[in-house]
Amino acid sequence: MKNARSIAFNPVQYLLSGINVLILGLFAFSCVYPFWFIFVNSFSSPQAVTNGVFFLPKDFSLDAYKNLKMIPGLFSSVFISIGRTVIGSLFATLCSSFCAYILTRRYMIAKRFFYRFFIVTMYINAGFISYYLLIAAVGLRNNFLVYILPYAVSAYYIILIKTYIESMPASVWESAEIDGAGILRIYFRIIVPLAKPILACIIIFAAVFQWNSWSDDLFFMLGAKGSNLHCLQYLLYKNLQTNMAAAVRGAGATAGAAMTITPATLRMAMTFVTVVPIICVYPFMQKYFTRGIMLGAVKG
Repeated sequence: MKNARSIAFNPVQYLLSGINVLILGLFAFSCVYPFWFIFVNSFSSPQAVTNGVFFLPKDFSLDAYKNLKMIPGLFSSVFISIGRTVIGSLFATLCSSFCAYILTRRYMIAKRFFYRFFIVTMYINAGFISYYLLIAAVGLRNNFLVYILPYAVSAYYIILIKTYIESMPASVWESAEIDGAGILRIYFRIIVPLAKPILACIIIFAAVFQWNSWSDDLFFMLGAKGSNLHCLQYLLYKNLQTNMAAAVRGAGATAGAAMTITPATLRMAMTFVTVVPIICVYPFMQKYFTRGIMLGAVKG
């Protein structure tokens, strides 16, 4: 009877559980609140934002979103960001996964050397000046491919995919080799279908990286040639460094429209538009993300 009562009510256990819930709740709040803060401020009037908006929109207004279209190059930058995210993530997944598959083949010459070579690149590089000179030498400045080719192979992706492939039973592709299947057939018909969880995980990593990247745009899209290839994140960075409201007021004056926005409200609206797409995609890939990380990190 004593044991039953002690199990039914344990104040220390309840206290520790309450502390855990409180800590995790505060952590979750600290992660979510910045996005909520941007959201409520972007839908509030400039006067309310100036006075402070923290939890709910005040004086609901869509002026900031209506005036986003007056920012030069906004629509083209959206297509560039979508293009580099879709193409870049798929291409990086394809190249990294095929490279990882080759490094798992027993007949691959010097595979340990190449695998270690890829790992070394995670810690050692020649510096940005050498990288810039290389990009310029191969003609990737003011070229959309600068968003794609330099990120085609990642050592981190190779490690995850290689570990996952090695956890598969070798008899699967050995039987295919006996039947006469080549490297490409085994890769596309066997490896890719079986490795969907880890590949989906890599696609998430690559897509988030591509969507959030802006430094390559800053350094390699120069002058008039690169003006039509700016991505959305760079446009946000550029306008956060300047007075966006002044530029929009000038455009509005030309169009004969009255502007009722401030730099703060416009920045909030543009930041929210930039963040929302990748947030909407992530939940649909969450289950693949979890499975891919767990199965690719532990070798059975």
